[in-house]
Amino acid sequence: MSDHTPTLVLGGTGKTGSRVVRRLTERHLPVRIGSRSGGIPFDWENPATWAPALQDARAVYVSYYPDLAAPGAPEAVGSFAELAVSLGARRLVLLSGRGEEEAKAAEDAVRASGAEWTILRASWFAQNFSEGHLLDPVLSGQVVLPVGQVPEPFVDAEDIADVATAALTEDGHVGEVYELTGPRLLTFADAVAAIAEASGREVTLTGISAEDYAAALLAEGVPSEVVGLLTYLFTTVLDGRNAHLGDGVRRALGRRPRDFADYARATAATGVWNT
Repeated sequence: MSDHTPTLVLGGTGKTGSRVVRRLTERHLPVRIGSRSGGIPFDWENPATWAPALQDARAVYVSYYPDLAAPGAPEAVGSFAELAVSLGARRLVLLSGRGEEEAKAAEDAVRASGAEWTILRASWFAQNFSEGHLLDPVLSGQVVLPVGQVPEPFVDAEDIADVATAALTEDGHVGEVYELTGPRLLTFADAVAAIAEASGREVTLTGISAEDYAAALLAEGVPSEVVGLLTYLFTTVLDGRNAHLGDGVRRALGRRPRDFADYARATAATGVWNT
């Protein structure tokens, strides 16, 4: 897109949104952060915050919190997309979940909005081990999860941000659905082993039943709706449906996606896994 009206980045302080913001800023393109904790106040649960955040925006990176599988997500995304188009936003880039049937309803809502749309179906973020809920378990040396030997093509959030930025600012991505994965399949045990090797720390993975996992989270005070969502992601979505590679990074950017081992080495160098 050639105009210099702002790009609104929802979740602009999160794993992918913050990286999109950084890329747009490095290109000296005007960017507006929409989040509950920074920039323009934006809250998915408060539609009154939507229009002010959308003012004069011509492109929007749509990242739904907490997840498109959460109840009410498709309706909220659909209402937002309709409002965005009515206020002049031309291009919507939706971060979606790979293998999440519930997310497809949100994708359909964006398609129906009349916008120039691009959908990014991302696999499990590598950064969940360093910027998300798995950081503390990694630091403790024991990651306890309800996972088996089903492999996952972990994707680097840097790749997601590169594709999102291209879709927001360049021609050739409208109407595309990009399946974003890493270049190989790894089990969660493989991923944890790669982190241990890169960090020089002893980190192990211990399997647990979904029921025990949910009970442990509830005992820690995690809200029940978050527990339900995490259990869903670790069981239903991690049932093998995503145990194959996508070509979205190569189609969008013309290059190979980043490997998990490269992520682990780069992240270890930042010191985030040091105790």
